[in-house]
Amino acid sequence: MKLAERWFEQTMISDEITLIREPHVDELLRCKIWHVKGRDHDLLIDTGMGICSLKDEIEDLLGKPVIVVATHSHLDHMGSMYEFDSRVIHHCEADSLAAPPQVSLDTGDWSIEEINGLRESGYALQNERLITALPRTGFDLHSFHTPAAVPTRLVDEGDVIDLGNRSFQVLHLPGHSPGSIGLWEEDSATLFSGDAIYDGPLLDGLEDSDIGDYLLTMERLQNLPVSVVHGGHDESFDRRRLKKITAEYIAARN
Repeated sequence: MKLAERWFEQTMISDEITLIREPHVDELLRCKIWHVKGRDHDLLIDTGMGICSLKDEIEDLLGKPVIVVATHSHLDHMGSMYEFDSRVIHHCEADSLAAPPQVSLDTGDWSIEEINGLRESGYALQNERLITALPRTGFDLHSFHTPAAVPTRLVDEGDVIDLGNRSFQVLHLPGHSPGSIGLWEEDSATLFSGDAIYDGPLLDGLEDSDIGDYLLTMERLQNLPVSVVHGGHDESFDRRRLKKITAEYIAARN
């Protein structure tokens, strides 16, 4: 496998929002990492796989203290949490952040039930390896583990992440995982939704998923007056698309 020249890529969405991605990670685990500028603090939403240093990658963006939020504790969203002093997560998933389950980056080590479940959800997993390049010489896909990170703040529904000139309300959006959260900025009608909703195959058959909770989350999101949703995967979308995704999920599961 080739060595990656650079592990991350950055895209400016606006003067305040930067998208960071790991292009050499398989689509299944290619989390969207969001950096939001604030007056007193910056906000970092999710931290990717932890394969390479995210903190080093975004050093040019970190002009002030940063609040780092994990929308949930799956390995593709919390990998670099350990690098930062501020580590925020829903209280339901604090233990998973502090002692993350280990998952091989080679699906040859996975059970056939896990692979079939993902294929049924819409992820082909045509390649056994979940990265398409090595971050460094000697990197071992089988022994890689998600670094542990003890949370510094536990949040729940209605809590606020305050950046000084803008604030985000925590929405508890369970279903994909018990402690999945979104960050809602009412003034701009912007939702950072993590994996609660995105414009791709939604995963509700994982070990910690709950379809009943997911249905309630989808019903709630239908009525949220969003202008734009920045999800944990795939492309951002507007309210019309939000209503279509939620309606299709509810119809399929009911």
